[in-house]
Amino acid sequence: MKRCFVTFLLVLFIVPLTLAQTWKLKRYEGTFGFGTTHFMSDIGGYPRGSNAGGLKDVRFRQTRFDFNVNVKYRIFRNFNARLGLAYGLLNGNDAAGSNSDRGYVTDVTALEPLVIAEYYFITNKLENSYVFAGGGKRSFSDFLKTLDIYAFTGIGGIYYTVTGNDLLEDKMDIEGTNEKGRATIIPAGVGISVPFSPEFNFGMELGGRFALSDYIDGYSPASSKANDFYYFFNFTITYKFNTGSNGLPSFR
Repeated sequence: MKRCFVTFLLVLFIVPLTLAQTWKLKRYEGTFGFGTTHFMSDIGGYPRGSNAGGLKDVRFRQTRFDFNVNVKYRIFRNFNARLGLAYGLLNGNDAAGSNSDRGYVTDVTALEPLVIAEYYFITNKLENSYVFAGGGKRSFSDFLKTLDIYAFTGIGGIYYTVTGNDLLEDKMDIEGTNEKGRATIIPAGVGISVPFSPEFNFGMELGGRFALSDYIDGYSPASSKANDFYYFFNFTITYKFNTGSNGLPSFR
């Protein structure tokens, strides 16, 4: 009887502790993302204060696309470190907005290396359960419990190339503006991730890029009071690698 009681205590205390640490078995993640880009620059759009928080500046004809790859390391249960590389296209067009008579058009090719920290303020509550492992039926409440929701920020750079229409190119020649350049950017945003299996997650991410430059679009008028800004809306696919006995990712 005494032996059974001791065994019960061991199961009661050790098993929950073990389950709480199972996230360490998959600390490395690889993520591929793709989606749309939206450029808030001095070309196109409406002045701050009259653009409904930027919503009036979101137009289909100025929407472009991006894709990115990321490597993540799970430092704690709710904290990831992430290295990323993104490639995207940005567009600004005066055809719609408060400067339609000016007629500038800019197309920007952007390459971004990023270092990011992710904080998961809502974490998957069923990661260690039979539901996550694929057993049993999933209800909608079970689905909500599998959500990971996070905020992120960090630092990065943008290497950009500007191609303008004739009007903008003439203006850039007068101002002596370079068609190529680089700048520091501050990424920040939110994301959501849903497990499809123990190895794969699907998700969405909305992230803004605050540039420490006002020349990413190739133009900075004297009246400008803010640097350029753009954001990505991405769908993501994540693969979780097993952690080997040496602490490195296992590809087997």
